[in-house]
Amino acid sequence: MQLDLEGIQLHYALIEGDPRKPLLVFLHEGLGCGAMWKGFPQHLCAATGCAGLVYDRLGYGLSSPATAPRSIHYLHEFALIELPAVLRRLAPGREHIVVGHSDGGSIALIYAAGRPLGLRAAVTVAAHVFVEEMTLEGIHSALGAHGASKLRALARYHGDKAGQVFSSWADTWLAPSFRHWNIEYLLPAIDCPLLAMQGSDDQYGSIAQLESIARGTPGAHQLLLPGCGHNPHIEQPDATVQAMAAFIAPFAAA
Repeated sequence: MQLDLEGIQLHYALIEGDPRKPLLVFLHEGLGCGAMWKGFPQHLCAATGCAGLVYDRLGYGLSSPATAPRSIHYLHEFALIELPAVLRRLAPGREHIVVGHSDGGSIALIYAAGRPLGLRAAVTVAAHVFVEEMTLEGIHSALGAHGASKLRALARYHGDKAGQVFSSWADTWLAPSFRHWNIEYLLPAIDCPLLAMQGSDDQYGSIAQLESIARGTPGAHQLLLPGCGHNPHIEQPDATVQAMAAFIAPFAAA
């Protein structure tokens, strides 16, 4: 389905669930889109009984292509402008829980720090709160030996926008001006329950990211998945669903 936001088309899908329970809102990674979650949203919704909303941000997947250059504030723009607009149209007044992976996890943190009405909890997977050298090394690796194959893989999901998606991601994170990007300052403002997860073998971020989120966010729960990389929902789906469902259960019961 397509949502028209002032001439911009955002692709979205709804997953059936109990309307009395919070809506799970899935926020994809920096090279991702709704389809790249695979079947994970459906599995988590089934495990919790919650309905779900999965959408492609502007410039990704089946949504409209981005027309303006990406700025250093792009994650804030997605969190504080686009996401609230989507929820106002598709789930007005609905209690919800955001579930974000990688860039989507950072977006979830920024969104939660704004203390929006209706937000019951947040779940992050492999979120970044500052720039690490290993993140930049991972991006350089993706640009190098695997650049062509990665671009072909992305084209299956983003079509002719794949090149723009890839270059926007790499160029932004590798820009000298982005080296000082940091959102640790906003973590103490998050007042909803938070579950922060990360794989121990994440090639794009060290355990320092997880520790910073847990240290800076009052009452946050942290979970490190051993032997897991950057995509726990793909690499260890059962363990990831189990951990998230257990965290969400009290809110779903209420």
